[in-house]
Amino acid sequence: MSSQNWIELALLIGVLCLLAAPIGAYTAAIFSNRIPATVIRIESTLLGFMGIDSSESMTWKRYLFALLSFNALGCILTFLILKFQNLLPLNPANLPGLSWDLALNTSVSFATNTNWQAYSGESTLSYFSQMVGLATHNFTSAAIGFAVFAVIARGLIGKETTNLGNFWVDVYRSIVYILIPLSIVLALVLISQGVVQTFAPYTEVTTLEGVKQTLPMGPAASQIAIKQLGTNGGGFFGVNSAHPFENPTPISNFFSCVAILLLPFSVVVAFGHLVRDTRHSRVLVLSMFLVMLVGLFVELYSEFKMNPLSGVSMEGKEVRFGIFNSIVWSNWTTLASNGSVNAMHDSLTPLAGLVTIFNMQLGETIFGGVGSGMYGLVLQIILTVFIAGLMVGRTPEYLGKKIEKQEIIAAVFGLLLPSASVLILTAIALSTESGTAAVSNHGPHGLSQVLYALTSQSQNNGSAFAGLGVNAPFYNVAGSIAMIIGRFSVIVPVFVIAGSLAAKKRVQASEGTFRTDSPLFAVLLLSVIIIVGALTFLPVLVLGPGLEHLLLQRGIAF
Repeated sequence: MSSQNWIELALLIGVLCLLAAPIGAYTAAIFSNRIPATVIRIESTLLGFMGIDSSESMTWKRYLFALLSFNALGCILTFLILKFQNLLPLNPANLPGLSWDLALNTSVSFATNTNWQAYSGESTLSYFSQMVGLATHNFTSAAIGFAVFAVIARGLIGKETTNLGNFWVDVYRSIVYILIPLSIVLALVLISQGVVQTFAPYTEVTTLEGVKQTLPMGPAASQIAIKQLGTNGGGFFGVNSAHPFENPTPISNFFSCVAILLLPFSVVVAFGHLVRDTRHSRVLVLSMFLVMLVGLFVELYSEFKMNPLSGVSMEGKEVRFGIFNSIVWSNWTTLASNGSVNAMHDSLTPLAGLVTIFNMQLGETIFGGVGSGMYGLVLQIILTVFIAGLMVGRTPEYLGKKIEKQEIIAAVFGLLLPSASVLILTAIALSTESGTAAVSNHGPHGLSQVLYALTSQSQNNGSAFAGLGVNAPFYNVAGSIAMIIGRFSVIVPVFVIAGSLAAKKRVQASEGTFRTDSPLFAVLLLSVIIIVGALTFLPVLVLGPGLEHLLLQRGIAF
C-alpha cells in the first residue's frame, strides 16, 4: 500500500463522518415529527388522496400487517412485469420475458432489499423492467428498512403505549424526504462522470480491430444512485460497478463507495437522537468502525502480502481502480447489506474472501442495510444486556426498559433463523446433484462459492462470489426461500420486541444499571456479535476459505 492509499482511506472516512452527522440529525427529525406544519399539511393531503389517514397511529400488529401486505403486493406485481416484459413498452432490444423461477427469484430479491441478480441486466431486462419493476423496489425496500427502524426506536422511547406510528407515513417520508433528494444529488454527480442516463436503444460500434460490438445503453445513473444509497446493490449491468458505464472514473468510485455506508451510518446517528442518548450511538458507531477497520486491514494484508503464487494479483480487479479500491469496496459492501461490487470477489485471496463472507455472517449488523442494520443490531444489544444482567444478577435493562423473557426469545429467533437458513441450504446444495452441478471449482473454493451465495441471500446482501451458475431452478428457488427468511425472520421479532417495550414503563437508571455508553459495553457487544457468528459459522469457514488459505501457502491453488 502507498501513502496515497492511506490518504484516500482517510478521505473516505472523513467524508462519511462529515455527511452522516447532519443526515442522521435530519433523519431523526423526520421520524419524530419535527417537520414544518405546512409540509405536514401537504403530506396529509397527498396521502388522503390515496385513502390514508396520516394522523392514525398503528399498533405493532397493524403496522406489521401493512408492511407484509405491501411487500407481497409489490413482489407479485414485479413478478408479472418480469414474466411478461416482452409485452410491455421501453424494450428496445426486444428482450423476452423471464422464466418463472428467475422472475420469482428477482422479484423476491428486490422486494427484500437483497438485489441478488442471477442474470446480466443488459441482456435480460428491458428499460421498463429496470425502472418500473426494480428501481421502484430500490426505494420502497430501503424505505421499509427506515420504517422498521423507526418502530423499534419508538418502542424504546414509548411509555405504556400501543401506538408505534403509521406505516404509510413512514414509507412516504423515507422516500420523499430522504431517498429521492439524496438520489438526485448522487445521480447528477454520476452523470457528470459519464454514467449513462438515456432511453436510446443499444448502439452498435466498430472496434479498432474492425469487429462489430453492441454497447448497452439505458437509464443507469438514476438506478445506480438509489442502489448505492438504499443499500440495494443491484447493478444495471451484469458486472455491476465494475462496468465503465456504471462506474467510469475514480471520482464516481469514491462517491459510490461513500454512498454504500452513508445512510447505514446516518441511521445509527439518528437512533441516538431518537432515543435521546447520543453517547450510546457514538459507542455503536465506534464499535462498527473497529470491526470494519480490522477486517479491512486483514483483507489488504492478504491481497498485498499473502499470495505466494503470483504476489500482488490484479485478477478480477479493474485497472481503473486497482487493488486498494477493490478491497475497500468489497469490505464495505459486505458489511452493509449493499451487495454492489467493483471487482470479482471470486478472485480474492482466500483470507480476503473469508472476511467478506464473515462480514455478512455477522448478521449485517455492522452498519448493515438502511435501517435494517440498526434494528438487527438491537437484537444483538438485547442479547448483550441479557448476558450482562446474568453476570450481576439483575433483570437486564436497555435504555430504561426491562428486558424480559419475550424480548429474549424474539431476539434469539431473529438471530438464529437467518443463520440456520445459510447452513441448511448450503448443506442441501452440496449434497444434491442440482446444487453441485452449478459449482465451477472443486475443493474448498467450490464450497466457498456455494457458502457465499447462500450467505449473501440469507443475509440480504446480494453480492456474488461469481463462478457459481445460479440461474437454475434449484438456486433460484432456494435463494428465494433464503431471502424471505433473511428479511422477515428478523423484521417480525423486531416488531414483537417493539410492541412489548412500548407497553412497558420506563425505569430510572440506578447504580446497578449496566451502562450502554461505556467502553465495557462496546467490548461486550462486539464479543457477543463475533462469538455468536464464530460459533455458528467457524466449522464451515474452516472447511472453505480457511482450508484454501492454508493450501495456497503451500502452493496449491483452485
